[in-house]
Amino acid sequence: MLEGACHCGAARWTLEGDPGSITACNCTLCRRYGTLWAYDYEHERIRVFGPTASYTRTGKSDPALEILFCPTCGCVIAWRGLRPDDKGRRRIAVNVRLAEPEAVADLAIDHFDGLDTFGDLPPDGRCVRDMWF
Repeated sequence: MLEGACHCGAARWTLEGDPGSITACNCTLCRRYGTLWAYDYEHERIRVFGPTASYTRTGKSDPALEILFCPTCGCVIAWRGLRPDDKGRRRIAVNVRLAEPEAVADLAIDHFDGLDTFGDLPPDGRCVRDMWF
């Protein structure tokens, strides 16, 4: 199980099982936050604990997701889909930068162009450890 926590420790997440590859996105939010995402569904393999506040993109009349962050220290914990799928499940992704480095260092990175094409970019062989600096 992977675990992550904000800087002050008030908000945290767990992810059970293999997280698969981790996504680095270049959209206007992710590049500013510097996040790296692992995905699943809320209350299935991913659980978020503790207090969180949320932000939805301004200028969107019907936003698809919200960003969850710690209201005390401001760390970005996760994003959560605002629309359940046809099975009633809600997509969620946790920020693996909040995990201990040795727990996630070797996970492969997928690059996603959330800014222009909204599609996957070619793999470049990097892993989380390569993204720390």
